[in-house]
Amino acid sequence: MTADSPSPALIEVNGLAASYGHVAALKPIDLRVEEGEFVTVLGPNGAGKTTLLRAMSRLIASDGKIKFKGRDITGVPTHRLAKLGIIMVQEGRGLFSEMTVQENLQLGAYGLGGSRDQVEGRFEQVFRLFPRLRERAGQVAASMSGGEQQMLAVGRALMAGPKLLMLDEPSLGLAPMVAAGILDTLGELNRSGLGILLVEQKAPQALKLARRVYILSSGYMRAELPAQDIKSHHDLARYYFH
Repeated sequence: MTADSPSPALIEVNGLAASYGHVAALKPIDLRVEEGEFVTVLGPNGAGKTTLLRAMSRLIASDGKIKFKGRDITGVPTHRLAKLGIIMVQEGRGLFSEMTVQENLQLGAYGLGGSRDQVEGRFEQVFRLFPRLRERAGQVAASMSGGEQQMLAVGRALMAGPKLLMLDEPSLGLAPMVAAGILDTLGELNRSGLGILLVEQKAPQALKLARRVYILSSGYMRAELPAQDIKSHHDLARYYFH
């Protein structure tokens, strides 16, 4: 790469497609997230948003190409993607419900190496971002509120030291104020340089954070545009039902 060559995207997918049986849930799409960029994917229920993230994470079979920092990772399995720094917070959170907050967070760093000081540093980062988790460190996850569980899910992902954090509707089922607080924290993480790919239905807050937005509907990528170009629900509806 020469000095004049552009740096490769943090992640780039080309022609990514996925099916469930004979049903094509995701038509071939292209998408990219640049280093340190906040990108949001919006779309109605059944648009293929979750399928997109699951295909990118190799949790389901898919066609197409995926590159991470210019490296072809199309055939790389999920656990190795995590070691590269591609971490997803799934819808439903996926916590170990009978384990404590501390234990769930510890598992986030499992197998990723690093000294005890590095792991402790990650704990401190998570507890700074989510002080409630410090207060609940010895509490089992199942006994926490929905908002606290979502904080824990994001915190556990951060323990893995992500370079790209992908989140599947983290505000789902949360009170508006709690959801806004979690999304604000994602904005803070992005300002510190973390690349974020956020799938959401709650457009207004997500659009405030994002630099670019992709609009997905019926498995098709309908548009890619600057987030500031979406000014109303009417603007979204034009793409949803295009």
